[in-house]
Amino acid sequence: MGKLITLILLVLLGVYLYRRMIRKRDAADTREAPAAEDMVRCKTCGVNLPRSEAILSGGRFYCCDEHRRADS
Repeated sequence: MGKLITLILLVLLGVYLYRRMIRKRDAADTREAPAAEDMVRCKTCGVNLPRSEAILSGGRFYCCDEHRRADS
């Protein structure tokens, strides 16, 4: 009878530790992802790039200053 109780306690401890490990792994996986950003197309070469990296001139987006000057 003592061996049965010990076995049940070991199984319960194993289940508890397994669930705890899974919970920690899931918490690490749910870190906040970077916010999605709008993409724009360079007027000169057609490259898509994030709006924050683009150069806006005259209502048009460019990937670099050279393309902005070339389109003017």
